[in-house]
Amino acid sequence: MGAEIVRYANYVAEVDVEAGLASRLRLAVVRLTRRLRAQRVNSTISLTQVSALSTLHKCGPLTPGELAAKEGVQPPSMTRVIAALEEFGFATRRPHPTDGRQAIVELSESGNSYINEEVSAREAWLDKRLAELTPEERGVLSRAAGIIDRMAGQ
Repeated sequence: MGAEIVRYANYVAEVDVEAGLASRLRLAVVRLTRRLRAQRVNSTISLTQVSALSTLHKCGPLTPGELAAKEGVQPPSMTRVIAALEEFGFATRRPHPTDGRQAIVELSESGNSYINEEVSAREAWLDKRLAELTPEERGVLSRAAGIIDRMAGQ
């Protein structure tokens, strides 16, 4: 019976540590995301619009439906986002090559430049913060980045 109590106590302690880790990790990711968002070069477009531009930058030309699916929004919402991006000159729409009912949305040259500037500003800020760390801390973060990326992909 004593061994069972010890095993149970160890289990409870392990669960408490893991619960604490989840809370600390969540809060750290939220704070880092907030700080990175603050590095925006142009706040006239919304974060939703920046996200759509980023998806187009990463994935290339997409139909509005494909873009909506990748962004996790309804097609009518994405139609409004695309219209705003076209107004800013950051995206263009062209006819679909095989389906006359569809269009293809892609980054314009200025949209591509905008995303590159956004990424550069955020990475410059992050590079400065990383330079303040020890080599060991940067090594830990390098390993953690891979783990977090794997977790986010699931």
